[in-house]
Amino acid sequence: MRHIIVRSIMGLIWIIAGIIGMVNGHAENCFLSLIVGAAFILSAVSMWKKNRNA
Repeated sequence: MRHIIVRSIMGLIWIIAGIIGMVNGHAENCFLSLIVGAAFILSAVSMWKKNRNA
C-alpha cells in the first residue's frame, strides 16, 4: 500500500511542477514533467486495481 501512496504523491508533484512551469512560460520543458507525472499516476492506479481484486 505504501508504494501506491508514494507513487501517487510523486505523480501529483510532477504534474503540479509541469503546470507551474507552463504558467511561468516554460512550456517546452514542462511536457516531460507532465508525462512523467502521468506515468506515476497510471502506475499507482494499476497497482491499486491489482491489489483491490486480489
